[in-house]
Amino acid sequence: MERTEVIVAGAGPTGLFLAGELALRGVGVTVLDRLEEPDQNIKAGSVNVASAELLDRRGLLPAAEAAQRRFLESVGRFGQTVEAARRGGRRFLAAGHFAGFLFDNDLIDQSDPVLAAHRAVSNGLGVPQQEVELMLAEHCAQLGVEVRRGVEVQGVRAADDSVTVETSAGEFAAGWLVAADGGRSVIRKQLGVEFAGTDPDMTGYQAIADFEDASGLRPGWTWTPRGVYAYGPVPGRIFLSRFRKPPHDRDVPVSVEELQEAVRDVTGVPVTITGIHGRATRFTDNARQARHYRQGRVFLAGDAAHVHSPLGGQGLNLGLGDAANLGWKLAATIQGWAPAGLLDTYETERHPIGAGVLDWTRAQVALLRGDERTEQLRKIVGGELLKVPAAMNRIVALSSGILQHYDVADDAAEPVGSIAGDVELTSGTRLADHAHDGRFVLVDRSPDGRFAVSGLADRLACVADPADEPSLLVRPDGVIVWASSGSDDQKLLDAALARWAGAK
Repeated sequence: MERTEVIVAGAGPTGLFLAGELALRGVGVTVLDRLEEPDQNIKAGSVNVASAELLDRRGLLPAAEAAQRRFLESVGRFGQTVEAARRGGRRFLAAGHFAGFLFDNDLIDQSDPVLAAHRAVSNGLGVPQQEVELMLAEHCAQLGVEVRRGVEVQGVRAADDSVTVETSAGEFAAGWLVAADGGRSVIRKQLGVEFAGTDPDMTGYQAIADFEDASGLRPGWTWTPRGVYAYGPVPGRIFLSRFRKPPHDRDVPVSVEELQEAVRDVTGVPVTITGIHGRATRFTDNARQARHYRQGRVFLAGDAAHVHSPLGGQGLNLGLGDAANLGWKLAATIQGWAPAGLLDTYETERHPIGAGVLDWTRAQVALLRGDERTEQLRKIVGGELLKVPAAMNRIVALSSGILQHYDVADDAAEPVGSIAGDVELTSGTRLADHAHDGRFVLVDRSPDGRFAVSGLADRLACVADPADEPSLLVRPDGVIVWASSGSDDQKLLDAALARWAGAK
């Protein structure tokens, strides 16, 4: 029986990012995936700001920027429009929509301090999910992570001090198991973890198709009384949702006839589809969340912990956030320096974030309904509210994931508990440049280096940066857990280190 320190079930973005986080800290990890090759189904077309910042902190932003350049070159005029929006210096750029209402970069107030703190990654947002997976797979390979493909997880036996995973290739043993094996997680089901939520009312499709004549389809997002659709920017790419129950067998591949009927129904355009490139994706607004994210030595992450409609592109980003939050905590536990109760904070911190995303997607589904009252509501939301820069800023910030907040210190004021954005240092470097190895980062901005910490070099990078700004202690997942304020600074720093980074 093969044995490793951690088994990760699932080689999607969540599983791969988590495996990389563990390997960065020297933890042995094996990734198992049932597919022989990476999934080529069309999925998310971009990452949000919070996810791009995760990549940035691990030194992967240049790869993301290169992937975005390739994507923009492939979509012609749309790419030129995006590039034009970037001219004139660094800006916070939004990519996405809310219930089919495209974010308008011309309405974004660039002076908003919330957005201004998260500008550095705007050239790495337009990265399709397949590119993210390739990037993370290469990252894992460089770190020595073993990815075993064509290995289907069939069951799990958990003991007090170990976990045994039963697979199509035999049994694997580990000290810990992370289930990142998707919304139909075999592991979650076998453990009997409740997966409560709401049943689907809507069925959607995403594909790259060959149309005899697509001139009647409007580019961008279009709402109709029968649903919503988006055509482009990739030639032939169609995304649509309509309020109809999914077929009884959702595993049946989407046929040309099924896709054509759905496109005609939603758009009202009598298109003829002659073929589908690869495999079309069928999805619903089924929204469910695991009651618990941990059961003994087994954790749930990504779609195994929560599912929802893909509207707004939050699924990929939510899973990456799970992985970033859990990875360093599990590594700390395995290495023996984790403070008491650290692993429990994975669920207490991420479960509310997941619940919020489920409600975010449910709200968008509600705004897509085809009745007359919803149509009037859409006119108010899209025609009035989202024409106000302050409202556009807020909806963009929420969608970008930069407003996530954690209770990491008693009675602490901002920025403690928030996500560190583009923190520039007087040396010309950025905070992200010092986080590539997955350690905590202490930015000591005191004139005399008073906050320098000794004895924690294995888990803490100290960066001297004398400046008239607060000093910061940032966790490996980018969450600020201490900021100097001039009152009891050393005492509060020591408390933050003890609570999150363990004893010296």
